[in-house]
Amino acid sequence: MGMAKEYKLSAERLEELKTELNYLKTVREREVADLIKEARSFGDLSENSEYDEAKNEQGRLYSRIAEIETILSNCVVITEAVEEKESGVVRLGSRITVKDMDFDQLEQYQIVGSQEADPMNGRISEESPFGKALLGKREGEEVSVDAPAGSIRYQITEIQR
Repeated sequence: MGMAKEYKLSAERLEELKTELNYLKTVREREVADLIKEARSFGDLSENSEYDEAKNEQGRLYSRIAEIETILSNCVVITEAVEEKESGVVRLGSRITVKDMDFDQLEQYQIVGSQEADPMNGRISEESPFGKALLGKREGEEVSVDAPAGSIRYQITEIQR
C-alpha cells in the first residue's frame, strides 16, 4: 500500500474546492438528475441521445466529486509555512546581518532600491552585485561577492524584515 499523494493547497484554494464540492453535491447533482429524468421522458432509451448525454454528464459530475474528495482527504494546507519561509528570505527592505568569512566579523546591511542606496551606511542597492547575491537567500546560506580585491565570502546570520 503506497503513500497517498499529498496535495499542497493554499487556504484559499482549499475553500474554493470545498465550495465547488458543495455546489456539485447540491445544485449540480439536482440539475443532472433533472436532465436524466427529462431525457427518460423522451421514451426509448436505446436511441436517446439526450439520455446518453445526461448519463455522461452524471459520470463527469461524479468523477469530479470523487477527485475533489480525494484531494480534500489528502491535502496539506500551506499557509503559515509559506509565511515563515518568506520572512526567512532576503528581499527588498530586509535588514540582514552577515559574517565576513575571511575576517570573521559581523556586518549589518539593508537591501534597498537603487535610489536609496548608501553603501557607506550599510544601505545596499538590490541592483548591486552584493545586493543581487543576497536576494532570495536564507539564513545560514553563504554567498560570495566579486570585489575588486577578489571574491569575498559572507554567511547570512540573521534576516529581519
